[in-house]
Amino acid sequence: MKTIAFFDAKPYDREWFDHTNTHYDIRYLESKLTPATARLAEGADAVCAFVNDNGNAEVIDKLHAMGIRLIAMRSAGYSNVDFKAAYGKINVVRVPAYSPHAVAEHAMGLLLTVNRKLHRAYNRTRDFNFSIAGLTGVDLYGKTVGVIGTGKIGRAFIDICKGFGMRVIAYDAFPAKDAGIEYVTLDELFSQSDVISLHCPLTEQTRHILNEDAFAKMKTGVFIINTSRGALVDTEALLNALNSGKVRGAGLDVYEEEAELFFEDNSGNIMKDDVLALLVSRPNVVLTSHQAFLTEEALQNIAQTTFDNLDEFFENKNLTNEVCYQCELGKVVENCRKTRKERCF
Repeated sequence: MKTIAFFDAKPYDREWFDHTNTHYDIRYLESKLTPATARLAEGADAVCAFVNDNGNAEVIDKLHAMGIRLIAMRSAGYSNVDFKAAYGKINVVRVPAYSPHAVAEHAMGLLLTVNRKLHRAYNRTRDFNFSIAGLTGVDLYGKTVGVIGTGKIGRAFIDICKGFGMRVIAYDAFPAKDAGIEYVTLDELFSQSDVISLHCPLTEQTRHILNEDAFAKMKTGVFIINTSRGALVDTEALLNALNSGKVRGAGLDVYEEEAELFFEDNSGNIMKDDVLALLVSRPNVVLTSHQAFLTEEALQNIAQTTFDNLDEFFENKNLTNEVCYQCELGKVVENCRKTRKERCF
């Protein structure tokens, strides 16, 4: 029986992985994977990690020295892994699609909440304050939503927006062919959109794709929705845009410095992140704790796909969900081994 060192384990992880597991010994660890905790994987055959675990070069080298040859990310994101360091040492697999509808529906929930100020109304009525002053929103019907990233989640969000009668425009470095999506340039998307929703991966090209220059090109009164990766947005630039009124409201499920904060109870601690404290204090900001994926269907799919990835590795099969280190932004390079249905190394 193969042993899996499962880092950053939460109760919902245990529930669904135990429910789905048939033949692995899972060693659940509450600690995040870091250079200091990597030693806890001693004796394991593989490591299972999440988005806020640390997969830097030091961690890679320590895991490799212990004989570990696989990191199974139980997430779609993998920007926390140093692939240059991992290449030739440790294969990395992920869960590319667990439930695009879960994330897309959460994105629309954030938009509805920040627009119609449902969070403020909820707090008022709990104190029996039934005043509706200051709760005015706008009709989403007929508004233009700009979607950055048109993968499975982006397209699920597009379908939801069309159901609301919104006009949809989109930007993607690799547009989906024959998808019936109206693609525009980034500048056109910034200038035309009443709502901008992010659904793209975090890369060097997309880091801070919403920055001071981007906000300057946007309509006054735009809504910003981010359920993808925190570092897609320059948070200080967003704060400035909120303060100036350029951004009417923001619905965020991620934050660029979330690694040491999200998924943990920090309610008894003094918040030392001044930028986050300012963001949370804004009445026109709704911040959730990276929970967009958190549905029963998604958790079951994450567990099952993770076990499928592990089975493929230990049975010496092609790794369906391996991250290809020789590819850039999903564009397969010449002579890529994946085109021959082989492992990256």
